[in-house]
Amino acid sequence: MWGVLSASLFFLPFNRLFAGILLAAAAAMGVYHQILTPLGLAYLVPIAMAIWLRQQYRQQRAAALILEIFLVASSLALFCHLIPGFNNPLMVVQEKTGPLSSPYSLYYNFDKALVPFLLFACLPTLFNAGKTEQQVGISAWVLLVLAVPALLLLAVALGGLKIELYMPTWILAFMMANLFFVSLAEEALFRGYLQQRIRQWLGAYPALVITALLFGAAHFAGGMLMVIFATLAGVIYGLAWMWSRRLWVPVVFHFGLNLTHLLFFTYPVYQHP
Repeated sequence: MWGVLSASLFFLPFNRLFAGILLAAAAAMGVYHQILTPLGLAYLVPIAMAIWLRQQYRQQRAAALILEIFLVASSLALFCHLIPGFNNPLMVVQEKTGPLSSPYSLYYNFDKALVPFLLFACLPTLFNAGKTEQQVGISAWVLLVLAVPALLLLAVALGGLKIELYMPTWILAFMMANLFFVSLAEEALFRGYLQQRIRQWLGAYPALVITALLFGAAHFAGGMLMVIFATLAGVIYGLAWMWSRRLWVPVVFHFGLNLTHLLFFTYPVYQHP
């Protein structure tokens, strides 16, 4: 089921019909395995209707705006697990990736994985916003790539992380979940939708800063150090989107940072003795 759901997200920017068929198949399997309950399906029906209506009335500004607001609000609710009826399975239960790491649990989130579908209905340029107006050279991209380990080393210097090499047995489960159900869902919301919309209103750099701050604020549950870390990471992802205008570019940066964090540093944070 999770492979089918991942495939639906992979094909979403290329073929909406095929992605929708795969999503329907994943939902059917989710119902069979009781991950998606009848209550969850009942909540998804008006969301699906709003997606269809958004396509039908996209030329009518007032109706399109109302439907977009509803779909964005629904995306936030799915993102924050506020819609009932989803039994997201726990795949890793309070395991330590190393002796210095804090216990970690991994969920496969069906609800969060739906976010790109809703936002793509709101914004057809979610995955591809066209040519960038700001051309940057290879050296800028190299520096942006190097900023990923630099940020993790900064977290070490601040005491939030320690260097700790570890290869967990559940690495493949982590990679699939983190790429499609975490990195893609979060980048679709923060870079693909919010940064793109704010850019239309205020310009490129205000959009970059505001979105990075919102991304940091979304991590407030992890403490102030996590907020700062996530804000700086948001700047990296935001620059990756701004320079490429392709959603998969910040997704790869986001996934790369998370994977590097897991393999070479205490994960998710350093547990003080």
